[in-house]
Amino acid sequence: MKHLLLTSFFLVACGGPVSTQTDFRYFPTDLPTSERIRSAKQDFVTQTVVSGLRGPWGMAFLPDGRMLITEKRGTLRIVLNGKLRPNPVQGVPEVVSRGQGGLLDVIAHPDFARNKTIYLSYSIPMDGGTNTAVMRAVLDGDRLTNQKVIFTGSPASDRGHHFGSRFVFDAAGYLYFTIGDRGRQNDAQDLSSAAGNVFRIRDDGRIPEDNPFFGSETAIPQIWSYGHRNIQGMAVHPQTGAIWAHEHGPRGGDELNIVRKGANYGWPIITYGINYNGSIITNERSRPGMEQPEVMWDPSIAPSGLAFVSGDLYPGWTNNAMVGALAFVALYRVEFDANGKEAGQERLLSEIGRVRDVRQGPDGYLYVMVESSGEIVRLLPR
Repeated sequence: MKHLLLTSFFLVACGGPVSTQTDFRYFPTDLPTSERIRSAKQDFVTQTVVSGLRGPWGMAFLPDGRMLITEKRGTLRIVLNGKLRPNPVQGVPEVVSRGQGGLLDVIAHPDFARNKTIYLSYSIPMDGGTNTAVMRAVLDGDRLTNQKVIFTGSPASDRGHHFGSRFVFDAAGYLYFTIGDRGRQNDAQDLSSAAGNVFRIRDDGRIPEDNPFFGSETAIPQIWSYGHRNIQGMAVHPQTGAIWAHEHGPRGGDELNIVRKGANYGWPIITYGINYNGSIITNERSRPGMEQPEVMWDPSIAPSGLAFVSGDLYPGWTNNAMVGALAFVALYRVEFDANGKEAGQERLLSEIGRVRDVRQGPDGYLYVMVESSGEIVRLLPR
């Protein structure tokens, strides 16, 4: 595969370093701000830049100044010149908007400026239920064309939870995406099932020959790592290029992991959580050949959305992980030491609402998507 040029937009698309700009080209400058919010390392104020959304799930910045937003009910919205356009994008696939399913994540191709290509993850109707699918399409104005489904998870499930699903591109232009265990927890250890995995494909859907299970007679060859419960946050570390992902535990045991080739993250054989009714899932917290989390939350914060802070706009937060919390209705800042180990956490934006996604835009600013209020909030350093 011919490697893609590392333009500044590519680095944003794959979660890497961003260039700091101060022209606020995605949104106007004269928006109301909150009062100063104190943080241990970086004070800031907030601005509501988008409102009026219904069940927002994912967002992506385009290099032409537009922003894409998915709504779980099955609509893809465009923000242009700082305004949410009233009509949704046409040509979006049919989704099953039930439980945690619907239209989920969106990401732009690293070379979007040339090919106008985006990717959507969503719950696709199937015989016997649903599963998570990935579609590649061209965004032509306010319409999708050349739609092609490049992956569909199997088997179908009639359960309405644990669809995943987040995207990242790595520096070589490979696309990673996630599917949860679909409520069939033992399937996360079954390499013939799409449940509970991180997947890696080429930008056109082809399978890389250096994937860990390529050529297997039983394993799904797109699988990159397995033994995950339900990943809803994924990002590329701005310094190391490693892919990080966090996942929902059961009652307790949310995890933040470095996603490694062929690695088994243990669910449900090992976990720090218990069932919601208080019963024990397993007495094992570790086992040889299974990965331990870099960060663990107990009680569960229900993490969704993940971004690493890069650039120089937030000097007190450089290389920190910003994690959205659905259950604890806040934004968590995770700090690391020189060896990459957790060095502390801070809860920010307490009671803002259910944070569904967190992104750092091409302008260098952090954007927080609040599911419960239907808003996107920008953080301005002070």
